[in-house]
Amino acid sequence: MMKKKSIPASKPFLILFLCQMISALDVPLDSKLLEELSQPPTITHQSPKDYIVDPRENIVIQCEAKGKPPPSFSWTRNGTHFDIDKDAQVTMKPNSGTLVINIMNGGKAEAYEGVYQCTARNERGAAISNNIVIRPSRSPLWTKEKLEPHQVREGDSLVLHCRPPVGLPPPIIFWMDNAFQRLPQSERVSQGLNGDLYFSNVQPEDTREDYICYARFNHTQTIQQKQPISVKVFSLDSLNDTIAANLSDTDIYGAKPVTERQPVLLTPTGSTSTKVELRGNVLLLECIAAGLPTPVIRWIKEGGELPANRTFFENFKKTLKIIDVSEADSGNYKCIARNTLGSVHHVISVTVKAAPYWITAPRNLVLSPGEDGTLICRANGNPKPSISWLANGVPIAIAPEDPSRKVDGDTIIFSHVQERSSAVYQCNASNEYGYLLANAFVNVLAEPPRILTPANKLYQVIADSPALLDCAYFGSPKPEIEWFKGVKGSILRGNEYVFHDNGTLEIPVAQKDSTGTYTCVARNELGKIQNEVHLEIKDPTMIIKQPEYKVVQRYGQVSFECIIKHDSTLLPTVIWLKDNDELPDDERFLVGKDNLTIMNVTDKDDGTYTCIVNTTLDSVSASAVLTVVARPNPPFDLELTGQLERSIELSWIPGDENNSPITHFVIEYEDGLHEPGVWHYQTEVPGTQTTVQLKLSPYVNYSFRVVAVNKIGRSQPSEPSEQYLTKSASPDENPANVQGIGSEPDNLVITWESLKGFQSNGPGLQYKVSWRQKDVDDEWTSVIVANVSKYIVSGTPTFVPYEIKVQALNDLGYAPEPSEVIGHSGEDLPMVAPGNVQVHVINSTLAKVHWDPVPLKTVRGHLQGYKVYYWKVQSLSRRSRRHVEKKILTFRGNKTFGMLPGLEPYSSYKLNVRVVNGKGEGPASPDKVFKTPEGVPSSPSYLKITNPTLDSLTLEWGSPTHPNGVLTSYILKFQPINNTHELGPLVEIRIPANESSLILKNLNYSTRYKFYFNAQTSVGSGSQITEEAVTIMDEAMASRQVDIATQGWFIGLMCAVALLILILLIVCFIRRNKGGKYPVKEKEDAHADPEIQPMKEDDGTFGEYSDAEDHKPLKKGSRTPSDRTVKKEDSDDSLVDYGEGVNGQFNEDGSFIGQYSGKKEKEPAEGNESSEAPSPVNAMNSFV
Repeated sequence: MMKKKSIPASKPFLILFLCQMISALDVPLDSKLLEELSQPPTITHQSPKDYIVDPRENIVIQCEAKGKPPPSFSWTRNGTHFDIDKDAQVTMKPNSGTLVINIMNGGKAEAYEGVYQCTARNERGAAISNNIVIRPSRSPLWTKEKLEPHQVREGDSLVLHCRPPVGLPPPIIFWMDNAFQRLPQSERVSQGLNGDLYFSNVQPEDTREDYICYARFNHTQTIQQKQPISVKVFSLDSLNDTIAANLSDTDIYGAKPVTERQPVLLTPTGSTSTKVELRGNVLLLECIAAGLPTPVIRWIKEGGELPANRTFFENFKKTLKIIDVSEADSGNYKCIARNTLGSVHHVISVTVKAAPYWITAPRNLVLSPGEDGTLICRANGNPKPSISWLANGVPIAIAPEDPSRKVDGDTIIFSHVQERSSAVYQCNASNEYGYLLANAFVNVLAEPPRILTPANKLYQVIADSPALLDCAYFGSPKPEIEWFKGVKGSILRGNEYVFHDNGTLEIPVAQKDSTGTYTCVARNELGKIQNEVHLEIKDPTMIIKQPEYKVVQRYGQVSFECIIKHDSTLLPTVIWLKDNDELPDDERFLVGKDNLTIMNVTDKDDGTYTCIVNTTLDSVSASAVLTVVARPNPPFDLELTGQLERSIELSWIPGDENNSPITHFVIEYEDGLHEPGVWHYQTEVPGTQTTVQLKLSPYVNYSFRVVAVNKIGRSQPSEPSEQYLTKSASPDENPANVQGIGSEPDNLVITWESLKGFQSNGPGLQYKVSWRQKDVDDEWTSVIVANVSKYIVSGTPTFVPYEIKVQALNDLGYAPEPSEVIGHSGEDLPMVAPGNVQVHVINSTLAKVHWDPVPLKTVRGHLQGYKVYYWKVQSLSRRSRRHVEKKILTFRGNKTFGMLPGLEPYSSYKLNVRVVNGKGEGPASPDKVFKTPEGVPSSPSYLKITNPTLDSLTLEWGSPTHPNGVLTSYILKFQPINNTHELGPLVEIRIPANESSLILKNLNYSTRYKFYFNAQTSVGSGSQITEEAVTIMDEAMASRQVDIATQGWFIGLMCAVALLILILLIVCFIRRNKGGKYPVKEKEDAHADPEIQPMKEDDGTFGEYSDAEDHKPLKKGSRTPSDRTVKKEDSDDSLVDYGEGVNGQFNEDGSFIGQYSGKKEKEPAEGNESSEAPSPVNAMNSFV
């Protein structure tokens, strides 16, 4: 780790010590540098201290070391020099100190047992290895022994001893049978740490003859087998039989039944014991107890708690295991064995000792001549280890003296060292439980500065991040480092830079202006060297659109966005993770440039999705959670409890809610007795409830199921519960919707809704039907019928009220007394017609009719209302008859008047009135004749303008289709239109009603005229029809025009003009719909009826076009109301006076809904339309 230059204030001794430490050199791990520098030997690899070898294989004792120059190797055996050249079985690997002892070619491993130590030496010192103890592994055979069978009484304890042979290392013990199957173990039967098999109490099933102990020696890969042990367990009955056969009747064995016994410890024995374990090892404590019932073992530590996270229980809690023990684990551990009869305990006093372990191991020192330094060797242990020093493998007391060296206990202090002071020192820390040996060299070097960082190295850093520019160096004495920016830059100083001891320059917050070339200079008293590096600052990578939290339904589609912004010179890579792992290998996951899309989402897609953007310089990420919701899984484990005659409790376990909380449960039931396979709604409960008390009906074979509901939808139903058949009972309720309505004048049909199967409450469902005439002192007449829904009473008077009741009954009794309802026997047609029918004509299209009500007794049924039949006899203006079409209006209830709308003016009508009941209509009243007055006429049927001359035009017209009275005259108005579409003075002419044509003379030649034409009756003027025409210029021109009009080119030209006009009209229509104005609109306004223009100015009405009108130059017609208009002042009758029929609708109370008039006939359109197409001459004149 890099250290910043700083020297905190402290005591003088601490300052001296720090100075000594700082003066020591750190040699960089640069392979080229290490090859060039001289270095004392360092042991890099060696065999373990306690080295157990396989006696069948060659023995390899490892010893590897490095140094400059390469070291040479030598060995000692049992403290004396081991001359490998004299032993043909021993060789040393080239360029290594590793020994190979050839056992496979005749050598014996036992001959090479001993303590070996390796020494690696070069001109700068000698390093030594640990003492390596070589021992061959041993796997001796079991000694021959005769094993007696074990005969045990049932319930007694038993220990089968293994006693394996002593091996090196100790074997692994396990028990098996002849079939090489491990014997089952339990709280009652288990193997101890010593390999013995313990029975807390034996059972008859423990009898067998093949209890075999096996010992496995791992080093030699061999397994040794003990002789099988036979165990026979005697039960009490068999034991008594055996004894009784050998004893007299008076000496029967007084064995008692298998008696329970309180616990007794089989191991360890006594009440206390001790245990010593070394620090860092695994502590194993064991307690195995006998007893019946089988005792349970519990462990505690007196005065403390068992260490958390390091305590484990094995062998059915008979073994306490504490890993990585320390001195704090010393203390008393108590095991307690307990059964129902009592308990026993044992206290194990544990002492944790410690072989030596390092506090501060000595570290290599690289010093310059004249510098100071220290080697520190600190170790701890229990008991505390002693520290001894060696120099180059020789005890320091007898090693060659060095004036720069001073030993102070666990520290060696070096002052003003010289190159000859280089050596390897060994520190040995030892106590009775082991030792530690560490090599540390002192290497005194005099080297000029070297810079190890490659020249012109390029550093790329993200803006606002730290920039670390390396200047790895080495020199002895330690060089001083300086940094410059640019070719001629000054030395870098200030708070914006941090200079590390290893030569690195740190720019804590690099900015764009930090880009450039930096020079590192290293110098000491032996020389100077410099190196240049380059720094580039890049824009940071950012996620500008992060993925967002999503909730999606199962089988839906979801997409996460991840839009990034990055430096243009960096190439980003985008990786998507799910729950910090790779995306599933599934074609449903589609990774796009800026997004991740998941198709057909499933439950396993639920999780956190992370977008990671990596460049060579930085990495950013953003995450979002995907929650997959779905309908709940169905509930399960339905259970019925608390069964009563009329209630039961249902409980269930909810299924997975699939990330959407369950809002409620729906409980449904099936009646397997009456409607098998049909499920009915029972009730529902909140989603937090999993039990419900259900009300039951008698005589139902219930099954229940539950449906869970969340915001997404309903789950599949659960599996049905078990069936529950309730007992039968008399009915709880009677049929509903009881009615009495006669179908004939002399009967009464009694109907009801039959009870459903589960409402019957028992078998044999029937109904008791009772009736009697109302307001007559009669007894009830009753009849019991089968499970039907109708009964007909015959021979009743016509339309008489009856009291009716229907009661349910079954084999167990009657339902409660039913309520009574009122019904009527059958209706007959009314007997009399309404009288005193009067008609009041209100206007030309509306009349009001009155009549007297009929006596209720003559109705002979429910009065539904009155029907008015009316029809047109003839038109008074035309004596011709036509087909009579009767119209009907119905007036609900007991009304005595009504309105007749939609009449035709100036016509003769007839009507009659009839009363209506549920059976039909009564007789009609005498026909009543009335007439309607005159009205305004409709527009003339047509207007033709023909025979244009220089000063005249001929007009022809047809009379109105609906004169609505006697025509008195026709009114013709006309006015000229100039080239600017301005209207001239208006001329009005009154024409007798018997005329059908007129020649207008004294007109201007070559002039366009507009004509307005309408008919009049004594009531007023009807709607008008308009037309335009043009007089010709002269006879010659007219002749030429006629001739031209017959030419093909002229016809083609006219067709083109017509097409252009059509296009123009379409454009205008589109603009008009958008609300715009256009020239055609202004032109048509200019051509408007002069009688209408003042209305626009004076009365404030609007003269613009309505969307419902065609493109006409005239918007409004005559101000006189049409023949279809009903003025409010003409009648004060309410809409409720209008009847039902083909021309109107009425509410239940007889009120009228709709329009007064009937179907309105379409009137001729007003405006600039001719009854025939204009001639080519007129078209030409218009075009010119």
